[in-house]
Amino acid sequence: MPCPANIINHHQLTLTAVKDDMPSRHFLTLSDLSRDEYRSIIQRAIELKAKQKSGELFEPLKNKVLGMIFEKSSTRTRVSFEVGMAQFGGHALFLSPRDTQLGRGEPIEDTARVLSRMVDIITIRTYEHEKLLRFSKHSVAPVINALTDQHHPCQLLADMQTFMEHRGEISGKTVAWIGDGNNMCHSYIEAAQLLDFKLHIASPENYQPDSQLLKQAGTAVCQFDNASDAAKNVDLIVTDVWSSMGQESEQVQREAAFKEYQVTHQIMSQAKPNALFMHCLPAHRGEEVAADVIDGTQSVVWDEAENRLHSQKALLEFLLLEN
Repeated sequence: MPCPANIINHHQLTLTAVKDDMPSRHFLTLSDLSRDEYRSIIQRAIELKAKQKSGELFEPLKNKVLGMIFEKSSTRTRVSFEVGMAQFGGHALFLSPRDTQLGRGEPIEDTARVLSRMVDIITIRTYEHEKLLRFSKHSVAPVINALTDQHHPCQLLADMQTFMEHRGEISGKTVAWIGDGNNMCHSYIEAAQLLDFKLHIASPENYQPDSQLLKQAGTAVCQFDNASDAAKNVDLIVTDVWSSMGQESEQVQREAAFKEYQVTHQIMSQAKPNALFMHCLPAHRGEEVAADVIDGTQSVVWDEAENRLHSQKALLEFLLLEN
């Protein structure tokens, strides 16, 4: 008869092998979701918001731990994930390069192998999307894209939740993206395909979105060479800062390139009378958006920001409990 120590060691090795062999469901871009899954998460976010507003205690992730690797600064993403895990009865562990061996040169693959054996799910905010892909390939825990230079899919969960709360179904509607063809624009391109809305994009030359993504989107996307034409008869206008994190040295150059791409009252007047305005924040009033627009009656940016909490709770529940 084997001694107890041998039984324990064999059991531990079996558990480790099982975990290593189990494929993880990651959320790196919106294309990782099916159309039905995307809609389901948005609807669940609306339900979870109602639960939280009613004061109902709901802790489906009790004793679960979220690891958060952030190489870029954050307000809404960090706070919404941490608060979401707390409301769900779990815990969030914030990790920056200054506090971990990643900052001292440990290979990202090794960090993925170690961290994913200790926590239940991981969010990563970094610069190069390729880093996220490398990490997820070696993680046995689900990985969430909390923003890279190429995609910001979590924001599109909140944006679509916000639109549906205010205006109902977005299928068949038209959205205008005005400004930099950046990570947010890329995620809007994917959202248009999944949720069947038309996307107008107005970006200056040399600042247009990824050509491969545009090709894949086909007729879901139309490009315009000026903001006014892009905004005509749309149901939603969205923009973002002209210089994202890591592009501060390009500020003067970008201000010159984007000066005709500010969302003003005149641009909003080209849209439908009940059109909404969104911005992922932080915003620079007087640059990409006029103050009277972002602070005006058509703006839903504060609901949009709050919904990061509810939509990400729905995402966490989906990845940890439904897969």
